[in-house]
Amino acid sequence: MDTELIAQLAGAGVALGIIEGIKPGPLLTMVIRESLSKGLKAGMWTAAAPIFTDGPLIIVSLFFAGWVATEPSVLLTISALGALFLTKMGLECFSLELPDPSMEGDASGSFKRGVLTNLLNPNVYVFWFLIGGPLMASASEQEPVAPVIYAIAFLLTIILVKASIAWIFVGGGTWLSPRRYRIAMVICGLAMLGFAVTFAYQAYDLYPEVF
Repeated sequence: MDTELIAQLAGAGVALGIIEGIKPGPLLTMVIRESLSKGLKAGMWTAAAPIFTDGPLIIVSLFFAGWVATEPSVLLTISALGALFLTKMGLECFSLELPDPSMEGDASGSFKRGVLTNLLNPNVYVFWFLIGGPLMASASEQEPVAPVIYAIAFLLTIILVKASIAWIFVGGGTWLSPRRYRIAMVICGLAMLGFAVTFAYQAYDLYPEVF
């Protein structure tokens, strides 16, 4: 067993998980949005989305990385759908009401929105099929266990980081005055619309390669 390679990939998984966890993006924005509108539990469930999105992609990317790299139509479709979904979620941020702290939010709905947000994020596919997948595939030739440790380290880290941000951001609900809530949701809405524009541009950029 190549323990040095395993340790290197585990460290890379943790480091990347931290970076991806705190990096502004659609999923982090959704985590904050759901935490604010539905409560901490909903934010935690949203943060768990990578288990059901990145997890399967990690496995698939080991085998289909080369194929996806030659199929821009796949990324174009994902980018366009992601732009539409984030536009809908972003516009809703401008009309959400301050949640009642005594009532439990729809955590299952928050989880589904988190999964959809990540599934419709083309950057997730670009990373796993063009970077993460080939990296794990090359490492598996030397040590089959190394890619597994890398994937587990990445998933656990990114979920813990995003869940921690949800907890810190909500602050137990004590700071959520109506004014602060509206400001925070407007920022989330604008961020989601910004990501929607980015995804739409990516689809537009890929259009000549497909048609």
